[in-house]
Amino acid sequence: MKKRLAVIVGGRSSEHEVSLVSGESVIEGIDTDKYDVKIIVISKEGEWLLAPNTEALKDGSWKESKVKAVISPDAKDKALLVFNENGSVEKLAIDAVFPVLHGLYGEDGTIQGLFELAGIPYVGCGVIASAVGMDKWYTKQVVDTTGIRQARFVPVYRDELKEMDKVIDKIEKAYPYPYFVKPSNAGSSKGVSKAADREGLKKALLLAAEHDRKILVEETIVGRELECAVLGGFDVKASGVGEILAAAEFYDFDAKYNNAESKTVLSPELPEGKTEEIREAAVKIFKALDGYGLSRVDFFLENDTNEIVFNEINTLPGFTAISMYPMLWKEQGLDKKALIDELINLALRRYEG
Repeated sequence: MKKRLAVIVGGRSSEHEVSLVSGESVIEGIDTDKYDVKIIVISKEGEWLLAPNTEALKDGSWKESKVKAVISPDAKDKALLVFNENGSVEKLAIDAVFPVLHGLYGEDGTIQGLFELAGIPYVGCGVIASAVGMDKWYTKQVVDTTGIRQARFVPVYRDELKEMDKVIDKIEKAYPYPYFVKPSNAGSSKGVSKAADREGLKKALLLAAEHDRKILVEETIVGRELECAVLGGFDVKASGVGEILAAAEFYDFDAKYNNAESKTVLSPELPEGKTEEIREAAVKIFKALDGYGLSRVDFFLENDTNEIVFNEINTLPGFTAISMYPMLWKEQGLDKKALIDELINLALRRYEG
């Protein structure tokens, strides 16, 4: 008998569109002989709608759905509540949830908390790992305990920007230009920019503040951008290493999704021992955050020192055609269908016993 799987896509974050593409890819990789798939799209306004198929994700017709579908928080239900057009409510038992949600309200522990309340197995990291991994401030504090080097930063609150000159003075005293300015809670490099002078820093701070009330101003690490995928529960495996060759000055949202000149290289040539160092660091960071299921861990290989520098962790990485996470596992012989099957199995095993 097939298990029923709810796949949730979209969401209220700035990565809504990326999530739709990732979701479409994930759904196409699910073994339909094993799973009956129900697709839920969360609109940018937070409305939960039942989509009929992946075509509705591609052409946007999911927006025309009149059928709402939500996860019941009642642990006795373990169900999807479907509100039909005729006013009836259907309760569909759910065996597991695959949240293909990037950014706030999907990757930050909030929806994971709902699944925990509902007692429904779900793919990916739990509440703590999702929340900490999404918040770059707290990620840095956890990674500090591992001894792995990371970029130094100056924390800034949005409210502090009312005294912009005071904030900029504080930053300039800490490190020399240029800086990378990031919202603490945002993905796909949304709101991230580079500041080379005082005026540029002001603009960068205001841009980051549009995305979050907490901002990081990081020292610039000049080096190669490298990524490693991790997979597992109590036994965590690391993939090989991939390299990002950004078409722009850095790998921002536009360079990732809109610039065909940006490229990814699988198994790049690295100095002796560095591939294994990155793989070990990725697993160590994942475990330090109490990760489960999957994550992508990003690093720099600094030009002048050849040192590995941790950049950030993504606890629900993309599954688009250009996403590094599935490509890294395919390079290891685990194709997308097998990878997705393993992720669902991990979700189910976490709740066994």
